[in-house]
Amino acid sequence: MVKACVLFAAGTNCDQESAYALELVGAVPEVVHVNRLRSGEQKLEDYQILLIPGGFSYGDYIASGRVLATELKHFLRDQIEQFIADGKLVLGICNGFQVLVKCGLLPAFERPFEPQAVTLDTNDSGRYEDRWVYLRVEDSPAIFTRNITSPMYLPVAHAEGKFLARSAGILARLGDARQVCLRYTTLTGDPPAFPDNPNGSEDDIAGICDPSGRIFGLMPHPERFVRREQHPRWHRERIDEPHGIAIFRNAVEYARKNL
Repeated sequence: MVKACVLFAAGTNCDQESAYALELVGAVPEVVHVNRLRSGEQKLEDYQILLIPGGFSYGDYIASGRVLATELKHFLRDQIEQFIADGKLVLGICNGFQVLVKCGLLPAFERPFEPQAVTLDTNDSGRYEDRWVYLRVEDSPAIFTRNITSPMYLPVAHAEGKFLARSAGILARLGDARQVCLRYTTLTGDPPAFPDNPNGSEDDIAGICDPSGRIFGLMPHPERFVRREQHPRWHRERIDEPHGIAIFRNAVEYARKNL
C-alpha cells in the first residue's frame, strides 16, 4: 500500500483534487494539516509520498508560499530530511512549487534546505493567469515525468509563476545537471511568447527537480486534468488519456516498487 501525505495549511485549496488524483492511481492519500506534523500527532515517516498542493497558503502574505516554506524549514526540517534520505518522493504543485524553492528543497544542488537559489515571481502580465498551456517534457532524472510524451497540455492558475534564477550561473547549472523537467512550449514546438509562456519564466521553465529526480515542483496543475471531461475541448477532441494522471501514476508505481 502506497500512502501519500497531502499537506495543507490555511489557504491551501487544491488538497482534495490532489488526493483524488492519487486515489485514481491506487494510492491511499491522507490530507494532513501542517500542525498535525508539527505536534507529532501524525508522522511523515508513515508515508511514501509527500505532496504539497496548490492554493494560497497563509494568503500568500509576504510572498507566495513563504510562510509555509518557513514552517517546513524551521519546524519540520528533521522529518523532511529523513524522509528524503529514505528515498521517498516529494511533489510540489503551483503554491507547493513556490514552497519548495523558498525553503531550499529545490533545486537542492548539494543538499536539502540549501539557501534559496531560484524563485517564482510576479507574472510579466501583472495579472493572475488562468489558462491551459503546452509543455515540453525534457530529458531529466525526474521520477514523475518518466515516459511522458510531449507536448503535455495542462492548466495554470497563478499570479506569481515567473521562474527566475538568482544568477546566470544557477540557470546554467540547472541545464547542465538536467534538472529542468518541463518547459512551456507551443503546440508546434516553437519558442513560446505570451500567452504560451504565461508568466515570462526564464528559459521557459515550468518545472524542475532535484539531482535525484525524487523531488519535483511545477507550476501547472496536473491534478486538474486526470479525467477526460476536464479537458476544455473534451467533447470535440479525442482524449486518449488525461495528461496529468501520468505524473501521479509514475510516483505511485515508483513508491510501490522501491519503498
